[in-house]
Amino acid sequence: MYKKILLPIDLDQESSWIRALPVAAEYCQIFGARLHLLTVVPEFGTGLIGSFFPPDFEEKAVAEARDRIEALARDKISPNIRAACYVAQGTVYEEILATARDLKADLIVMASHRPELKDYLLGPNAARVVRHSDVSVLVVRN
Repeated sequence: MYKKILLPIDLDQESSWIRALPVAAEYCQIFGARLHLLTVVPEFGTGLIGSFFPPDFEEKAVAEARDRIEALARDKISPNIRAACYVAQGTVYEEILATARDLKADLIVMASHRPELKDYLLGPNAARVVRHSDVSVLVVRN
């Protein structure tokens, strides 16, 4: 049923993958699917904010994110699961949706915590992905 499963993770928040990764891995085993891990690095821009960072900061941030997501995949994913790692830059929910489209993912598995007041004011990424995704989204509660 599923061939490509996308698992977006925040490398700085273990809660973004600690419960969702085992679920995604189980689905991969059941369906023989490939697991695609994605992390998103924010864009720092060229305006006022961008001027506070060294010129090569974004390149280094992306390279570090790639190293970290690949290490997480090596350490936490069984070798019998086919996995690929991706790093995108931009707005988290937009990059998740774009990557799902580009990969032609069948399913997005992502973690979400119980809503708090700050989530209602800011709008959680999981809610935006669910609302705008063209494919099924499995939200794993922490």
